[in-house]
Amino acid sequence: MATETGTAVPGAVVKIKDKPGVTITDANGNFSVSYSKPAALTVSAMGYAAFETVLNAQTSIEIVLKEQVTQLNDVVVTAIGVKREKRLLTYSTQEIKSEELTRAKEPNVINAMTGKLSGVQITSSSGTAGSSTRIVVRGAVSVNGNNEALFVVDGVPVDNSETGNIGGGAAGAGSSRIIDIDPNNIESVNVLKGAAATALYGSRGASGAVLITTKSGSLNKKASITFTSDYSFEKGLFPQNQHLYSQGTGGVFYNGEDRKTSASWGARMDTLLINGKKAPVYDPFSYFRTGHTTNNTLSIGGGNNNSTYFISYSYFNQQGISPNNDFKRHSFFTKYTTNIVKNLTTTFQLGYTNSAQERLPEGASNGPLFVVLVQPISWNPYPVLNPDGTQRLYRFSRNAPLWTLDNISNTAIVNRFLPVTTFNYTANKWLTVTERLGADIYTEQDKYTENPSAAIGLKGQIKDQVINYRQFNHDLIINANQKFGKFDLNLLLGNNYNSIYSQYTNLTGTGLVIKDFYNVSAGSTLTGSEGHSSQRKIGFYSQANMEYDKFLILSLTGRYDGSSVLYQQKQFYPYGSVAGGVIFTHFLPENVTQVLNFGKVRLSYATVGNDAVGPYSLNTPYILAGRNTNAGYFPFPYQGQPGFLQSATLGNPYLQNEKLKEFETGLELKFLNNRISFEGSYFNRKSINGIIPGIQISNATGYGGTTVNSASISNKGVELLLNATPVQSKDFSWDVSVNFTRIRNKVLEINNEKGITQLGRVIVGQPYNIFYGVRYKRNAGGQMLIDDAGLPVVDSEQGVVGNANPDWTGGITNSFRYKQFGLSFFFDVKMHGDVQNDVESVAFFYGTAKVTENRAPFVASGVNETTGLPNTVKVDAQTYYQSRQYESSIQDGTYVKLRNVSLSYQLLPATIIKTPFKSASLTVTGRNLWIYSPHFTGADPEVSSYGSSNGAQGIYAFSTPTARSFNLSLKLGF
Repeated sequence: MATETGTAVPGAVVKIKDKPGVTITDANGNFSVSYSKPAALTVSAMGYAAFETVLNAQTSIEIVLKEQVTQLNDVVVTAIGVKREKRLLTYSTQEIKSEELTRAKEPNVINAMTGKLSGVQITSSSGTAGSSTRIVVRGAVSVNGNNEALFVVDGVPVDNSETGNIGGGAAGAGSSRIIDIDPNNIESVNVLKGAAATALYGSRGASGAVLITTKSGSLNKKASITFTSDYSFEKGLFPQNQHLYSQGTGGVFYNGEDRKTSASWGARMDTLLINGKKAPVYDPFSYFRTGHTTNNTLSIGGGNNNSTYFISYSYFNQQGISPNNDFKRHSFFTKYTTNIVKNLTTTFQLGYTNSAQERLPEGASNGPLFVVLVQPISWNPYPVLNPDGTQRLYRFSRNAPLWTLDNISNTAIVNRFLPVTTFNYTANKWLTVTERLGADIYTEQDKYTENPSAAIGLKGQIKDQVINYRQFNHDLIINANQKFGKFDLNLLLGNNYNSIYSQYTNLTGTGLVIKDFYNVSAGSTLTGSEGHSSQRKIGFYSQANMEYDKFLILSLTGRYDGSSVLYQQKQFYPYGSVAGGVIFTHFLPENVTQVLNFGKVRLSYATVGNDAVGPYSLNTPYILAGRNTNAGYFPFPYQGQPGFLQSATLGNPYLQNEKLKEFETGLELKFLNNRISFEGSYFNRKSINGIIPGIQISNATGYGGTTVNSASISNKGVELLLNATPVQSKDFSWDVSVNFTRIRNKVLEINNEKGITQLGRVIVGQPYNIFYGVRYKRNAGGQMLIDDAGLPVVDSEQGVVGNANPDWTGGITNSFRYKQFGLSFFFDVKMHGDVQNDVESVAFFYGTAKVTENRAPFVASGVNETTGLPNTVKVDAQTYYQSRQYESSIQDGTYVKLRNVSLSYQLLPATIIKTPFKSASLTVTGRNLWIYSPHFTGADPEVSSYGSSNGAQGIYAFSTPTARSFNLSLKLGF
């Protein structure tokens, strides 16, 4: 039994009319029945039209089920890879299909989902090829732990750490390891949002879960070959700088040769003469290039009446807009499913990825962008070198951007394997046993080289780092289904074992004296470090689902977890959920249900544990000691003698798990035969017992701090999702999807016992991740106080100056189809949410910010601190902008983006009948075609220059700008 596309239909109910009992199709759609001719055979399956035929002595039959578009019983993948009818779910979940993911033309599946999910905030780090992306579901729940969602591929958890950085090497964002998964191999992505949805995943699911289902072959289908080729080019979107004034200070021109300065407070360019000629203007952004991306994918899939197969290979090659930045990825994926014996099905799949990223340092570092983005327009960067071979610099303390291209290198090469084997045994029509074994294994090789730079006093260094990561996961699941009168019961029991081992080795050679010899042994001083950790979790879980008379739903979930990183007597901890739903349209009259086809109210309450702490936090380990000297800090060994000291952070052997409690309620409605659907959710979640490292303790103990359980954070929010098909006909259709999210969070406690109310950007009583620092002094009415010199008064106390959390986010997708043409466009919105714009802060001081074009003395807005009267004292522009404080760097990050526009054409079969192709389509896609950010002076406020970690959010600091791209895609089917 299969669909019209050849995909097997498992779980279909087959019955001989007027004969007791039913038969259920297995995972490959196969079934067997006995009958006396003639006999009427009926088939029913969720999401498909009913089928009936008459049997007359047939011994085999092939049944093709047609999809029923008005059917309400959509099937989605839930926790532990179990498929369930969406109408029976008692929590919020949202699915994105393959077509929508690949339409985005993003190498990272997280970026492809940006703006399309309610309750989910996704933030790209930068425009660097291969850079990381952060995904947070329903707000941060851990002060210090990982707040990003768990990723699960075909039932197996996989690592999504940010890697590619070496300590002391290239600053900036690394890569999210989910980038190793090719979106072309994904069939669908389902996001589980609340604690009730993720409770079966244990502590790792406390921050939500992203379930990835990969593509499979089809039963009884000849080999189908698909080839897709994409090409795109990208142009950078840059901040607006002033183009009126030269390098210099106080209105005096500095040529950058014998008079150097980093400032652009010089002479007007339209009046400046150099050697009697009008001074030429140089564009600092000519440093960037046009990016190019190619992506070629070849796949083949099919199957016979007993087995299916799918094989795919792709090569992705992105050349970023910054020189010496590219990301390349070879992806191979295969999946094979077969019936070994009757009622026993096995699936083996293997994903292999080889990826390589090259990038230069970003942020406030010795990388090129700190200079490029604020470089004077009067400076000619060529030639790069002086006649004596040294760097040609217009300023002090920074390398020349073009010099770094040949003298600094940073590469990260990853080889990753994702094998999964699944055994599915159907003991009888109501009992299934599943065993799943999976692994996530990768090795990363990082290398950073930096040639000596006499101009800024660097002696040169080479850093080699190797990371080995291994995660093994095993699940044994027993799933039983029975019907008793009007009761449908489902019971799931399972056991999970998860083991993670990671190791890194790092060698650093400093003081390079051999030119172009990039072996770490070439350093005059060699240091090394090594670290490895192992952690294990074991869990026992169960779920009971009951449906009564197709309208009342009850779901109970329980899990008992054990974690090796927690206090031995508290290593095991229980949690679970209780949830219910009422399909109220069951009681409505037929004339109402013809319009309101489906309505459900749901409630849930769940608690989830979280062991948000690294291995060995219970202990006080020994660490490599070092020596402070006049020449700097040098780690042991010294004169052949190694040296180690106990860590200054005292281990806490009594650490327990964090706990998350969540209440959720929701409403689901479907109208006009599924033409309109609505889902709304309200949630209230609170984390307690939060793990806080580095809490200060008395120096008399011999230690500076320890790790404790004490923090608490609350999140409350509303999620809305509306899908509609306003127009649907034979030749034309219009689909629209709108989502909206509003979340409010607050830090309730850090550590009351010690009276600690602040840890960096985390402050009790404030939202998570605020901006805190030097601010201006204001009166009771909020007006800025101005001193007698006409400058704003700096407050003697630091305070909160911004909030990185948005007020609300939303997105709207429109998709049109007219005959063979398709058009879709997608807008997304973020309202407020501040950004720390370090580029603008430096541009204030250097005089390259657009606002500094007005250099006439002016009166700063505010009131005189002494008199309380409006300020009337004029201040010099250079003096004013060079005295700007931290508060001035905080900007409103509101944006509206036309993120994606796609136009496609599907060739008619008749036009390619004489070719070897069965299908052909051409698609043109544009990304980031329009960005409206009225309060942000950079090009794109969606940025996190230092990566996806908690404390890096909302900071824009000299990272590669966002790019606008145009993509041409050709897809051929054989």
